[in-house]
Amino acid sequence: MIVGTAGHIDHGKTALVKALTGIDADRLDEEKRRGITIDLGFAYQPIEGGEILGFIDVPGHERFVHTMLAGVSGIDVVMLVVAADDGVMPQTREHLQIIDLLGLTRGVVALTKRDLVDADRLADVTADIKRLIAGTSIAGAEILPVSSVTGDGVPDLALWLQLAAAEPRRAARGRFRLAVDRSFTIAGAGTVITGTVFSGSVRAGDSVLVSPSGLEARIRGLRAQNREAEAGRAGERVALNLAGQRIDKEAIQRGDWILDPAAHKPTDRIDVHLKLLKSEAKPIRHWLPAHVHLASAHINGRVALIEGDTLAPGEEALAQLVLDRPIGALSGDRFVLRDQSAQRTLGGGYILDPFPPTRGRRTPERRAWLAAERTADPAKALSDLLALDPGIVDLDAFRRRRNLSADEAAAVEGAAPMVAAGAWGFAAQRWTGLRQQTLDALKIFHEKNPELPGLQVEKLRQALPVRLAVPAFAAVAEALVRAKAVVLDGVWYRLPGHSVRLQPEDERLWARIRPMLGGQNRFRPPRVRDIGQEIGMAEVKIRTLMKRLSRMGQVVEVAHDHFFRTPVVAEMVRIADQLAKTGADGAFSAAAFRDKVDSGRKVAIQVLEFFDRHGITVRRGDLRKIRADRLNLFGKPETP
Repeated sequence: MIVGTAGHIDHGKTALVKALTGIDADRLDEEKRRGITIDLGFAYQPIEGGEILGFIDVPGHERFVHTMLAGVSGIDVVMLVVAADDGVMPQTREHLQIIDLLGLTRGVVALTKRDLVDADRLADVTADIKRLIAGTSIAGAEILPVSSVTGDGVPDLALWLQLAAAEPRRAARGRFRLAVDRSFTIAGAGTVITGTVFSGSVRAGDSVLVSPSGLEARIRGLRAQNREAEAGRAGERVALNLAGQRIDKEAIQRGDWILDPAAHKPTDRIDVHLKLLKSEAKPIRHWLPAHVHLASAHINGRVALIEGDTLAPGEEALAQLVLDRPIGALSGDRFVLRDQSAQRTLGGGYILDPFPPTRGRRTPERRAWLAAERTADPAKALSDLLALDPGIVDLDAFRRRRNLSADEAAAVEGAAPMVAAGAWGFAAQRWTGLRQQTLDALKIFHEKNPELPGLQVEKLRQALPVRLAVPAFAAVAEALVRAKAVVLDGVWYRLPGHSVRLQPEDERLWARIRPMLGGQNRFRPPRVRDIGQEIGMAEVKIRTLMKRLSRMGQVVEVAHDHFFRTPVVAEMVRIADQLAKTGADGAFSAAAFRDKVDSGRKVAIQVLEFFDRHGITVRRGDLRKIRADRLNLFGKPETP
């Protein structure tokens, strides 16, 4: 369990941590010289049962609220410290506001310096504190008077913390994420970072990424809760010894994340549920500049309101945070906003969508989508999203923003009322409708165009009455092919019973032309003009037929009015591939290709330029290389 302090400067937070653990959490010489906490301090205390309490001691000065925020964002229990002689002070109030905005519900109030006041003063301050915390996330928290000087009350506070640690610990759900708060070098070990594990678990030897930079690293070793460990998990303070190219203490900063590579997707635009504090004097306006604090990160940004142009004190609304640079963020993460001068806390909330679309943030459809995402339970959220129009969910994006492990995603999706196709989930009724609409579109097309083989995927998508995202429709088409309801013939989708038919007159004309494009002349077939002269027919009629045959996949127009049979094009692709394999540095020249196909320089160049346009070859000066993933673009060659 991780305990974080909070409270006004000089109210005894550091002294109390020392009284509980025996450790002075002030690490810096400047802190000891000035007698105030400037940076985060850490201490640990073993308790019964083998557990270890981790303490994060935060600064209380108003100038260091940003540091306080970096410390308390990942704690389990807050220890709000109020000095009995001073009572409630400005940073007591602001720190409590932050605790409430972060949704911390487990807390205790340590009423310090009890040895300096009488019973009446103690009672008055206790009453003030009860009124102060009423209505916050730690309303009703126990208030324990203590003295770090005499030790009075410290055992009671220690017992309270021990009992809190006995409660069920934070579940290690999701993929691994650690929010970095320190980065330093240890002689003989290298780069070490420390931070709080927000989710998942990690072991020595695991591969991780630094976010948002994307640097790859390997965990050489780790410590959890200040002791050697084989693994670190959610709810623990962990130190990681990292190794990797370009990994050093300067490459990793407070505010970065160390995480499972599958969870890496930095963002600079975040849709949120925002609450403005009641204490604000006036509403905030759309596009307000502000400081954004998320986990240990601190970044400037602007608040784009999604509902209306202003937000009144005490009210809540949907908003989008537009950040100055990318950070790591996922659904459910808590954030705090401070004003542009960093002098006061404005409000905060939680993330709904860390990867929103760039347009349409104020549309009714988008607001309904975000309302569904307010649900913390991923299974309920997925069902709610499927119930919205169009009843389609990008499952990869859902898993990423919810930080679901593979097993967690399988359980959530398996219980949802949907049909899964590829990386997409479709509401059952929507899936049935799309399936039938796709089949109907193909049937109508075949009836109108019996001479054509079918529709390519994009044309088929556009033929549907519902406009689907390209990858979503591709998943539908692929599922229909797997179910054998649709046939994929090359690049053409067709119904199983459909066969391409030319009109009888066209069939007779094609029978006369086909031999002219094959045999020894297959690499230098005649052009439309030459074919017309050879058989005594108008060019326009020849051209119309060849265009139709091209749509049928029988021929390919390599250059204007110059058609090759499709298997011949596939054969030329294989020839180019063989030349590349035997050529120096995997490349070949136009001259080598010309000589191999014996087509003449002009035709050879036209063919190679056609290959360039279709991504089959990549030209580098006078040489070309082959892209292996495009070799089958025109099918397989046939034996001449």
